[in-house]
Amino acid sequence: MRYKVSHLTSYKYEQLGNLSYNETWLTPRDLPYQKVESTQLKINPEPAIKEERRDFFQNIVHYFNIHQEHKEFTVEAVSIIDRQVPEYTEHQEVGVSWEAWLKAYQQFQPEYIEMRQFSMASPLVPVFEELKDYALISFTPERDILAAVTELSTRIYHDFEYNPGFTTIATPLRKVMEAKKGVCQDFAHIAIGCLRSLGFPARYISGYIETLPPEGSDALVGSAASHAWFSAFIPTLGWVDFDPTNNQIAKDQHLTVAWGRDYTDVPPIKGVIFNSGSHDLSVKVDVVRINDGNR
Repeated sequence: MRYKVSHLTSYKYEQLGNLSYNETWLTPRDLPYQKVESTQLKINPEPAIKEERRDFFQNIVHYFNIHQEHKEFTVEAVSIIDRQVPEYTEHQEVGVSWEAWLKAYQQFQPEYIEMRQFSMASPLVPVFEELKDYALISFTPERDILAAVTELSTRIYHDFEYNPGFTTIATPLRKVMEAKKGVCQDFAHIAIGCLRSLGFPARYISGYIETLPPEGSDALVGSAASHAWFSAFIPTLGWVDFDPTNNQIAKDQHLTVAWGRDYTDVPPIKGVIFNSGSHDLSVKVDVVRINDGNR
């Protein structure tokens, strides 16, 4: 499936600014099941400095400075992406219990060393006992690891209320856990915290899901903005993406931009501007299927 993704971020300032420093994580990754055909980044006002780099997790980051007076600032990323369906399903089992996988993972084999960074607490995902207790409901003795993670994701979907007004990105995870309310970033963080509390690696994924659902299907929550989900390493399959906000394993409607330990590693945009007064922020995201006639 081929998609065109447009992500427009606009800032309007009460007072003139004359200097700003910014970074964006808006360029999707190339993956075995995802090919990025093109990405264009449009910035207004024109930046004095614009550079591209790879961060610690090998995501593409654009760094730019604006050195002129402005009361409005926009960043638009437009990407063409070819996305395939991964070769696994929700109902598949891999024949490896979660205990067996955890024991193998704890042997510090060379191929697992790079995953260690995703097993530890991170700025927005502390590891605490309530997360472990919640996880263990799905991780019953000798259960298949894929089945256990799938059920954990499904339970978050059923137990937590999608409530955009309840949290901000700064809301502590303990509060989300207690209130059972939040948005896609919160649900991804909860799942990641649950898996890390047991000793497993889990990473945070930022990206998008298709704006218009297939005919006869309900709209997917989060389709009007950037989206987030989590990924768990499953023996024989590798990293598998789970979307607890929509109760599914990520397929060809999920478009990966970047990954890290939690949201703080891969925000769509962050920066500072030198001015005074307040500002208004608006974000518009469109994800549409394309063909040769509507590119």
